[in-house]
Amino acid sequence: MDNVGPIFEIAKMIFAPICEYYNNYRGADERRIILKNKWRDLERRKLDTASRLEAQLLPGKKPKEEVQGWIQDVEMMNDEIEAIEHEAGEGKCFSRAHIGKLALKKIGEVEELYQRGAFTDSLVIDPPPSNGEIMSTPTLIGESTAERVKEEIWAWLLDDDVRKIGLYGMGGIGKSTVMEHINNRILKEKKNFDFVIWVTVSKSLNVIQLQHEIACKLKLDFTEVEDERGRAAKLKAELEKRKRFVLILDDMWKAFTLAQIGIPEPNSANGCKLVLTTRLHDVCLAMSCKDIRMKLLSKEEARKLFLDIMERDVFKIPNLKPMAEDVLKVCAQLPLAIVTIAASFKPLIKDYEWRVALEELKTSVIRTNDEDEQVLEKLKFSYERLKGEKLKQCLLHCALFPEDFKINKQELIEHLIDEGIIERKKSRQAEFDMGYTILSKLENACLLEGGNDFYKGEFVKMHDLVRDMVLRVASPEFKVGHLGLEDFSDEGKWREDLVKASSMFNKISRIPSNVSPMCPNLSTLLLQNNRSLEAVPDSLFKHLHVLKVLDLSYTGIKSLPNSVFSLENLTTLRLRMCRNLKQVPSLAKLTTLRKLDLWETKIREVPDGLEMLVNLTYLTLYLKVMPLGILPKLYHLQYLVFDSPKVNEEEIASLKELETFVCNFDDVDKFSTYIRAMENRQLACYRIQVGKKTRAALLYRLLAGCMGKNFCKIFSGKEVILSHECNLKRGDESLVLPKDVQFLQIVRCHDLRSLCDVPSLRHTSQLQGIKLKSCQGIQHILSFSSSCILPLLQTLEKLELWNLRNLRVLFRKEKAADEFEEEELEEKGMDTTKITLPKLRVLSLRYLPELKTICSSSKVIVCDSLETIEIRKCPKLKRLPLSLPLPSNGQLSPPPSLKEIVADEEWWESLEWDSPDTKNILQPFVHSHKF
Repeated sequence: MDNVGPIFEIAKMIFAPICEYYNNYRGADERRIILKNKWRDLERRKLDTASRLEAQLLPGKKPKEEVQGWIQDVEMMNDEIEAIEHEAGEGKCFSRAHIGKLALKKIGEVEELYQRGAFTDSLVIDPPPSNGEIMSTPTLIGESTAERVKEEIWAWLLDDDVRKIGLYGMGGIGKSTVMEHINNRILKEKKNFDFVIWVTVSKSLNVIQLQHEIACKLKLDFTEVEDERGRAAKLKAELEKRKRFVLILDDMWKAFTLAQIGIPEPNSANGCKLVLTTRLHDVCLAMSCKDIRMKLLSKEEARKLFLDIMERDVFKIPNLKPMAEDVLKVCAQLPLAIVTIAASFKPLIKDYEWRVALEELKTSVIRTNDEDEQVLEKLKFSYERLKGEKLKQCLLHCALFPEDFKINKQELIEHLIDEGIIERKKSRQAEFDMGYTILSKLENACLLEGGNDFYKGEFVKMHDLVRDMVLRVASPEFKVGHLGLEDFSDEGKWREDLVKASSMFNKISRIPSNVSPMCPNLSTLLLQNNRSLEAVPDSLFKHLHVLKVLDLSYTGIKSLPNSVFSLENLTTLRLRMCRNLKQVPSLAKLTTLRKLDLWETKIREVPDGLEMLVNLTYLTLYLKVMPLGILPKLYHLQYLVFDSPKVNEEEIASLKELETFVCNFDDVDKFSTYIRAMENRQLACYRIQVGKKTRAALLYRLLAGCMGKNFCKIFSGKEVILSHECNLKRGDESLVLPKDVQFLQIVRCHDLRSLCDVPSLRHTSQLQGIKLKSCQGIQHILSFSSSCILPLLQTLEKLELWNLRNLRVLFRKEKAADEFEEEELEEKGMDTTKITLPKLRVLSLRYLPELKTICSSSKVIVCDSLETIEIRKCPKLKRLPLSLPLPSNGQLSPPPSLKEIVADEEWWESLEWDSPDTKNILQPFVHSHKF
């Protein structure tokens, strides 16, 4: 009997795993059903969360970290459940118990995720306040003069006895540029101040608008505070929290009391400073500022600047020297005048050309004795010297944007096309080429200033004096009106000769219902980015019979008045991002319409009368289904962004003029049918998704948008996305990829084992980027086969591999065929110990739990163009087989383009190296990010 206990324990040890295996095997189907039901509940909660998040993500808001994390975890769970279903679908007997075990585990995890997603509070928060914005500063003009002023301002900023500083001087002298350098220096030398708040105070700005501008910089919501005093109190309370801030008010025209706005009085206790720029010394005195005068350039500085713009020494050309001296004298040592006038004279070669231009310049300047007026007249000379009306019309259009506004170049060119400033050509590419040419000429003429930043991409902006000049010289037939809320009530402001009117970014929340302007010549009305505007009265358009361009993008409108759809001369209707707009009246009368932008609206049914818009060249919309017979009637379409799960591939292929195309097809067969039909034609750019499009795409777009990604950029590139439910099978010969595809994403296609399972890849010749995500059958990426790997490696610039649970190696050696091929390559003198990716810039590896090596055998990869390496959650990867360049001095060096290595710190320290020198060389580039 003493032996019974141990025997029983041994029996338990033997039979327990058997019983567990049996229970898992028998319960697999039931557990899968339970898992599916709970997963559906989780999906519904995710969709509800997506809808709430979309509604709450107002400008200046960002999702909570826990919400972002939950969304990402749900997506990962979806991938894992799909992998279980894929394994179950293969029907292997021995995997049934494994499926039952996994399903039981996932049931608990899904339940936990479902509970975590019960967000009762708001899904968004106000982001932490920025400590300021780095300005894209041009070089200071007049080194000694400007530098002296900059250092004087800096000295007073650090002086505890001076709390308010005023920089004054005539327009165009460089005050704002100096202050931009000061702004950046404050942000760089953080020990003196914690925040910088920069606000441009235009001539027409009133108290409420100034309060709004400061509040926007602070991400402060004023929607529930209407009166001036309430806003001032809220603003003061927020600013008092900050302390040690510098408030820069650029281009002030009149004094005001700080308390009226809500600005705390700067003092030693709060450590705050106020700095302003103005053309008027009286403003400095009225604001009790330590005043600093911005002086003109010295004669030597003026001459140097003039020659820098001319790019040749005209003072050494005998027949031009006297005239050059006269031109420089007229510029009167004013930087803006020198820059613009020198740019006008720069293309002139012959002496008679100089004489004519000089006479025009002198004539323009003697028209007035007023200093500011003379500056405008000098700028007007540069404007009038522009060759061609298109350049002048482009400047006029730029003046419709707010003062100091950064205008995205691609968006601006779209506007110029819509306005007819760029005439219609055979292709959009030709139109954009013309647009960039126009902008380049205006930049070269120094009438527009170019730049590039994270939010706007490539942009141009206009100096406020240039803008004043452009608005002033606009001919009587071409009036430009900037309409505030009060102007809508005053019909006297709607002049009969008004041709273009702009009220964009004006915080207009309502338009009086009785407004009915008599403007028989008005062709353009721009009301975009008034996000609180929910309704437009029917009377507004009653007499605007020749209106051609109407922009209501980024407004809160819920419907459009019928009168809009009787505007028979309308060529452009922009309603982008009107997220409350669910339907529009019949479009049938708008037969002259060439552009209809309904992207990111709530319109899901095809608008009535769409088939009548036979002149459309540009269409964006999101529909549940596109009825047959409509698209072939829109045969002039060049730009089609069309998000619908039900689309006929043959109808789209019939659009012979199409150049830019964004769409999704149900499956591989429909997509391949379309590509075959396009064999003898090429699109300029496209983004085609094949398979089911999930709500996650919207979620990630929202998350990216709130983080400040640039969405002004017009789509470009050639991309195909193969997603789950597209029925892509291993070795599927029916899939036809475009030969010119540049970027390929494959998402949740579980049947694939490697990229060599996609035969049509062999026929692509321009592939620059590959992204594989959540393809749980993937075991390796490519094999060393000349027919498969070599062509791809020559063009590849970006390789992203995310959440591939069974990936073990990136580049694998096939034993039989590849040994023969290696011998062949060796005979040709090629190095078979290395894999060369000559153009690879980005390598991103995330969530690859089984990845053990990048290259099988002892091969290394050569990537001299590499800029970014990202390796996260790859615990079994122990070696980074990167071949480093060996310069003539015999010492290893990092890849010449390398900028960063993003990696988990513990993982990096655990890596094994062939040489310790390699780690030491790469270490300075390593950092870890929270994710």
